[in-house]
Amino acid sequence: MKKTLLSFGHGFSARALAARLVPQGWRIIGTTRSSEKCAGIAETGVEPVVWPGTDIAPLLAGVDHVLLSAAPDGNGDPVLGAMRDHFVAAAPRLRWVGYLSTTGVYGDHQGDWVDEDTALTPATTRGQARVEAEAAWRAIPDLPLHIFRLAGIYGPGRGPFAKVRAGTARRIIKEGQVFSRIHVEDIAQALELSIVRPDPGAIYNLCDDDPAPPQDVIGHAAELLGLPLPPAEDFETAEMTPMARSFYAESKKVRNDRIKKALGWQPQYADYRSGLAAMLKGDN
Repeated sequence: MKKTLLSFGHGFSARALAARLVPQGWRIIGTTRSSEKCAGIAETGVEPVVWPGTDIAPLLAGVDHVLLSAAPDGNGDPVLGAMRDHFVAAAPRLRWVGYLSTTGVYGDHQGDWVDEDTALTPATTRGQARVEAEAAWRAIPDLPLHIFRLAGIYGPGRGPFAKVRAGTARRIIKEGQVFSRIHVEDIAQALELSIVRPDPGAIYNLCDDDPAPPQDVIGHAAELLGLPLPPAEDFETAEMTPMARSFYAESKKVRNDRIKKALGWQPQYADYRSGLAAMLKGDN
């Protein structure tokens, strides 16, 4: 029987996973809110579905794997809100469900290390919404749920190069600030490994091996491009949107030991330097 995956919120990370599974003969169904995106999704070998707007319950009834990428909104998790009863009914026959969460659930640790056993103390409303969504998905009986807590995602088309080239990049300096990151291809690799070796109830951090201050990443991108170092700005006085400023409310280094031991995962891009170099070459 052909393996099938229903991808709710078929975005950046989901597309990277689909690129691995489609050549293996998988049937992938990806939801999008925009009908304008359907053609682009179809070009990748994925069946696009506009949702909300389509009765997706029959599709859920016919798949054995589900990827949940949709972020919570003001009303909570959008998939749970619309589909919880259908997931309760489908849970016993599903083989794997992956929920893409965020390391924002850990909150601020003033640059210290966190792992999957660290208490969830989010410092932002976005992080709190993720904590609530994780708990709600875990509450569904018999659901073969796997939670992936993602660090800051980058990859082709999503990185610092465009802003550096345009001269709009900024090196915001906040003493002690450090972030973890993850290349999208390393997310896809981890998801594929988990699908092959499911462990319902598992929670994994996904990040590279080199947490770093954000200004270091911007500076390295400029160096790779042979362009001037973007100006440094003090966090306290820099003009920033509330959303941008909120990202600096949390500083932590994230451990990824669990998924390495459980699934043999090793990031192809173990630090931002290798990831940015590959992006610049066009390899990824």
